[in-house]
Amino acid sequence: MEGWLQKIDYVRDRKRTFVCFLILVYLTALVYTDKDFYSLLGVSKEANSREIRQAFKKLALKLHPDKNPSNPNAHEEFLKINRAYEVLKDEDLRKKYDKYGEKGLEDNQERGQYESWNYYRYDFGIYDDDPEIITLDRREFDAAVNSGELWFINFYSPGCSHCHDLAPTWREFAKEMDGLFRIGAVNCGDDRMLCRMKGIKSYPSLYIFKSEMNPVKYFGERTKDHLVNFAMQYVRSTVTELWAGNFVNAIETAFASGVGWLISFCSTTGDCLSSQTRLKLAGMLEGLVNIGWMDCGTQGNLCKSLDITSSTTAYFPPGATLTNKEKGGVLFLKSLDAKEIYMEIMHHLPDFEILSADSLKDRLAHHRWLLFFQFGKNENSNVHDFKKLKFLLKKEHIQVGRFDCLSEPVTCRKFYVHQPSVAVFKGKGTEDYEIHHGKKILYHILAFAKESVDSHVVTLGPQNFPDKEKEPWLVDFFTPWCPPCRALLPELRKASKQLNGQLKFGTLDCTIHEGLCNMYNIQAYPTTVVFNQSSIHEYEGHHSAEEILEFIEDLRNPSVISLTPETFNELVKKRKRDEIWMVDFYSPWCRPCQMLMPEWKRMARLLNGLISVGSVDCQKYYSFCSQEQVKKFPDIRLYPLKSNTAHQYYTYNEWDRDAYSLRTWALAYLPQVSIELTPQTFNDKVLEGKDHWVVDFYAPWCGPCRNFAPEFELLARTIKGKVKAGKVDCQAHAYTCQNAGIRAYPTVKFYPYQGNKKNILGKQIDIRDAKSIADLLDEKLKALQSKTQREKSKSKDEL
Repeated sequence: MEGWLQKIDYVRDRKRTFVCFLILVYLTALVYTDKDFYSLLGVSKEANSREIRQAFKKLALKLHPDKNPSNPNAHEEFLKINRAYEVLKDEDLRKKYDKYGEKGLEDNQERGQYESWNYYRYDFGIYDDDPEIITLDRREFDAAVNSGELWFINFYSPGCSHCHDLAPTWREFAKEMDGLFRIGAVNCGDDRMLCRMKGIKSYPSLYIFKSEMNPVKYFGERTKDHLVNFAMQYVRSTVTELWAGNFVNAIETAFASGVGWLISFCSTTGDCLSSQTRLKLAGMLEGLVNIGWMDCGTQGNLCKSLDITSSTTAYFPPGATLTNKEKGGVLFLKSLDAKEIYMEIMHHLPDFEILSADSLKDRLAHHRWLLFFQFGKNENSNVHDFKKLKFLLKKEHIQVGRFDCLSEPVTCRKFYVHQPSVAVFKGKGTEDYEIHHGKKILYHILAFAKESVDSHVVTLGPQNFPDKEKEPWLVDFFTPWCPPCRALLPELRKASKQLNGQLKFGTLDCTIHEGLCNMYNIQAYPTTVVFNQSSIHEYEGHHSAEEILEFIEDLRNPSVISLTPETFNELVKKRKRDEIWMVDFYSPWCRPCQMLMPEWKRMARLLNGLISVGSVDCQKYYSFCSQEQVKKFPDIRLYPLKSNTAHQYYTYNEWDRDAYSLRTWALAYLPQVSIELTPQTFNDKVLEGKDHWVVDFYAPWCGPCRNFAPEFELLARTIKGKVKAGKVDCQAHAYTCQNAGIRAYPTVKFYPYQGNKKNILGKQIDIRDAKSIADLLDEKLKALQSKTQREKSKSKDEL
């Protein structure tokens, strides 16, 4: 009996163990499927665009369904990592994901599509593994090309065979020009908007960029030598030929200003630097060292006095002795390679001035400074490049210096500097400064210094946080490891210049000031808040200066009316007969509602003067919303012009909830202002009439025509009284459209009256934005008016 009981207990234990094992397997699977996007790609939350692309490519090559035909789950698993990549590579989607998780992406559903394995192997991220080539995206492009350095950029498309043919040559060219040019690449497959903004219409397109210079396109042969010869034309630095007549004066003048000379002595024996190498060095060392050469065949006595007996290259630092008896401080270089010579010269150039705690207050009160906070020896691999900063920031009157935090820890703690950092002090003392949170590379620091020194963004801490300030403040709560946070900072600087004197700007690093961030319940980064005395307003928009400015303007002059049950009844239900309202019924806890709000405000500004826009807080007015039969959030309703059914409304059920989609939907409910034209009225009123006309030729079945129709109605309202607006149905009146030369729908044409019958072909307009068309028509009308006045003056003169 006892044995049976033991056996039963054993079986029970085995069952428990098996059940526990199943639960463990289930939980393991659950954890795997619930991995966040960063974990799925195997990257940290601070990963940049290149690191995200590289991680995704590695996984794509391993997990792609083409390579795993026997795995029935391969498609679903690959969709997950593809979705993670699509979200994390996009700045706005990444911000939404960081703040709300996958719930925040409900309006941006995945397409369920991906490329073949061959695409990821051969076409994806062509230059991601090349250290000499910098892949630029939209966020950093302008800052890079305006940094003051020379850039040669390859705009390419992953599917373009010519782009792949060029890639090996572009890599070799990048190595050849390293140190003289920044060689860049822009993937137009990933960054279509940037390429459109730069007017790129074919691939590959190669352009040279430099600040204060128009971009220059390369049209030559795509060989390394041709590319080098073309690029060298834009190296504006000079190489001076030295001889007995100018040698002493040139050297002494340079030494007096603290600049040394690198001289290539060319003799009948030994190797002399080529003219191209000398020019490269002149560009690489511009502003730091003068470059010269001397022909010892014609300047034998001078070379002999310098003890030069064969071809050689020598660096004469300021103050070096030039006699043959004592070559104090002269550095002789054996290499003929421009990059090697550059590195050796940079190593010998003096470092930045060191500021002390005693001198800091006085120096920062009267001058603008870019200051490197160091903890002992600077180990940064780019330290030699940084020596260029003094010259490159000369126009901005920014001095460059160092501060050692190991020697002066109290001062660094005061600035909340706990690791090697770079900061700009704006010439107004120790309180007005901003810390750099971008990459520690030359062009990033240059862009930061130039933007920051003239902006009005300051670094905040407990001592200067705007707690009970009377003036309004915009405070950006951020963390340096968060890429969307870093992308927002340049936009804040731009916005601060526009709002100087009206709004103060500050940034608070939540990795340092965790207590302050917790006090304001900051749960995601970046979180941007406007403090206006007792009022606090959170910014939920995109990372652009324009939209930040829109947000501030909306705080001053709200575009959306917050409705109560009483004001809803008075303004919406009892609206005037010619009034239209759009109302958003929302709840503050609803994430789709939160994401809609900035778009709703932007839409309201776009509809200003045409349609009134309001919102109702259904958490606050729960009974009222129930009475109005609101059953979902957000519930977007349009209340049209009053008719016999006074309370009739239309509900917005489209997928897209951006400002422009909402605006287009709303405009369709405006009464038509344009005139429907028949062949007879087109001839009588447009061609033979004495008015200016703009005509939309359309077809009822044409989708783009239907999308453009509300825009044309808005145009008709905008130009009313100056130009008449008409529409011709080309399905009903095909002959009229054929005679007018219509080949596609919609087509917009302008028919100006110039004193006689108009040409039926008119003047085609290829723009589809109402404001832009209205501006164009204004220009044309002014030109016509000027022409008429000139003709009248000419007639008077002839009489």
